[in-house]
Amino acid sequence: MGRIKTIDNTSRKDFILKKASSLFREKGFKSASMRDLAEVVGVEAASLYNHIKNKNELLHEICFKVANRYNEKIEQIEAEDISPLDKVEKLLRFHIQGMVQQFEEVYVSDREWKYLSEPYLSNFHTQRKNYRKRFASIIDAGIQKKEIKRVDASTAVLIMLHAISGIESWHRSKQKISGKELEENIIVILVGGLKK
Repeated sequence: MGRIKTIDNTSRKDFILKKASSLFREKGFKSASMRDLAEVVGVEAASLYNHIKNKNELLHEICFKVANRYNEKIEQIEAEDISPLDKVEKLLRFHIQGMVQQFEEVYVSDREWKYLSEPYLSNFHTQRKNYRKRFASIIDAGIQKKEIKRVDASTAVLIMLHAISGIESWHRSKQKISGKELEENIIVILVGGLKK
């Protein structure tokens, strides 16, 4: 074991974050140790501390990296001059693509955030609630415009996001459709289910 060897132009920190995402998904944040991480990174555990303070710092960076991406996307979509139903579809496609292409960090952000330390835990929890409220308000706007069926918007958001988190089983599947086919199928079901 020697220096951290990265590929492409990835920084050592980004390389460690990628490996940590994979490890936390596989073992869970609580069960994964710095020794485990050092092993998958290919260095001695002591060498990791040249790049990170502790395991909590990694979870914080993974969770807020994903949260920032979500907040930037919803802000961008909210500002677009398109129908509420089109906004819902764009947000759903964004979530599906995240689960397909950045699966490990999205999974960790969605399932392991409860292990964040304060004040990050409260901050992240607030961001999650606010994000869902913003998503629900897009659905409410669609209901007002009679584009979307009269449903409880918060429940609709909860169901859609939980359906998308189920893409985890697609990753485990031995015989699976392509990521693009998966996306189109989910859109037909979820957006089709909302359309008036």
